[in-house]
Amino acid sequence: MSDNLFELFRSRFPADRSRPFIIVPAGPVFSYGDLEAVSARFAHVLVASGVKPGDRVAVQVEKSPQAIFVYMACLRTGAVLLPLNTAYQPDELEFFLSDAAPAAVICQPGRAEQLAAIIGKTGIAARLLTLGADNTGSLVDEAASQPADFATVARGGGDVASILYSSGTTGRPKGAMMSHANLAANAQTLHQLWGWQPDDVLLHALPIFHTHGLFVATNCVLLNGSAMIFCAKFDAEQVLDLLPQASVFMGVPTFYTRLLTSPRLNADTCRNMRLFISGSAPLLSETFNDFVSRTGHTILERYGMTEGGMFTSNPLVGARKAGTVGPALPDMAVRITDDNGVVLPQGEVGGIEVKGPNVFIGYWNMPEKTKAEFTADGFFKTGDVGVIDAEGYVSIVGRAKDLIISGGYNVYPKEVEDVIDRLDGVVESAVIGMPHPDFGEAGLAIIVGESGRELSAAAVLADLKGRLANYKVPKQVVFVPELPRNTMGKVQKNVLRDFYAEMWKTSLEQAS
Repeated sequence: MSDNLFELFRSRFPADRSRPFIIVPAGPVFSYGDLEAVSARFAHVLVASGVKPGDRVAVQVEKSPQAIFVYMACLRTGAVLLPLNTAYQPDELEFFLSDAAPAAVICQPGRAEQLAAIIGKTGIAARLLTLGADNTGSLVDEAASQPADFATVARGGGDVASILYSSGTTGRPKGAMMSHANLAANAQTLHQLWGWQPDDVLLHALPIFHTHGLFVATNCVLLNGSAMIFCAKFDAEQVLDLLPQASVFMGVPTFYTRLLTSPRLNADTCRNMRLFISGSAPLLSETFNDFVSRTGHTILERYGMTEGGMFTSNPLVGARKAGTVGPALPDMAVRITDDNGVVLPQGEVGGIEVKGPNVFIGYWNMPEKTKAEFTADGFFKTGDVGVIDAEGYVSIVGRAKDLIISGGYNVYPKEVEDVIDRLDGVVESAVIGMPHPDFGEAGLAIIVGESGRELSAAAVLADLKGRLANYKVPKQVVFVPELPRNTMGKVQKNVLRDFYAEMWKTSLEQAS
């Protein structure tokens, strides 16, 4: 008996394989039969390229139905999918490829030369394939002559299905290993908990290089054997055009704030909608309440992270409380602890720890880090700070790991600071998260420059855009003679946040 995740999905496919799976707005419709056939052909290409069970396949391509078929092909061959943000720059890619040592790299045709150079620089033995969002590239060309069936490779539940990288506070990215059983458990729980119906249609406007869009949204659709409308990216006006054709929508808070700016958002626009879900960043109570008053729908907020998918969720039936992420999922244990790991009573604030079948199995090539992040009784230390109320609802009140969540993407200040500190003329820097009406949070870089050197904010930002994914680049830069420190020499970021709060607010008002 195989625990390969693809076999679980296939057991839920509609008997009529001509039923739609992916609907591209103003474009083609791909059926479940297409999913099976194209993923089989892609799987044959991967095997012919030397990919074996357990090998990593790095994928940095634009969002497209074919990118989902690559995900399915990796599962079918027993390979480990390594999705990479399309915004990653060469220095970032060099680390990921050298660390994961993939057997194959799939990239956009326009970046083939760049990726070939990076592969050569790292010295890994990886086959380079290309895949364009318009269904072009060497992968498509080679797949055309391959059979439309493929015998899915048997995998155990504990075998790794995907590695998702998230940066750490030390600046070194960490690869969270998600097993077939991890992904299956979370998908099955969410499918049941969110009451998926046979005729549900998901409006999918999320990226597919992280947990939210790839594993939460897509996996629920696959388990449901139903269709999703597949937008290349989020566009508020396009989403409003498509909402009457859908019943479920998943988004980050930024999506909802942008939808609320349109006078077209109303109860009639949402007349066919069953459920709106929000995650990846905190949803402001103001956004929560405004959405209810405009549409009659109460957004369901939930909480999770790269290292395990979803951990908690507001209920489908019952109170959805603004400012909370709901109770623990039925198969999850969530607790609050103090700095010494002592479990705190209900109502007290502390570190959030979680345990359940969907929690990842460890960090790739980092056994000591893995050991440090789990307690002796198997709970994962999320690094978030929260509180659980009398009804079991969890509220996130802070982030112990100094994380910034900008537009739903995780930004770790240490990683950005390390890049800034390497720039000519920079002595040191501090990056802090500040409130932003559109992105939720955005970065502010405070820089100490070398004496006598002229630095400009525009030049620093331009340099960073060539070294970091755009969502990691701070929105503003200020220069100071020194950074505030406590008696232990640690930079007091709370002082910086307070000091620059008025300047930040004023600059946002002027920009608007």
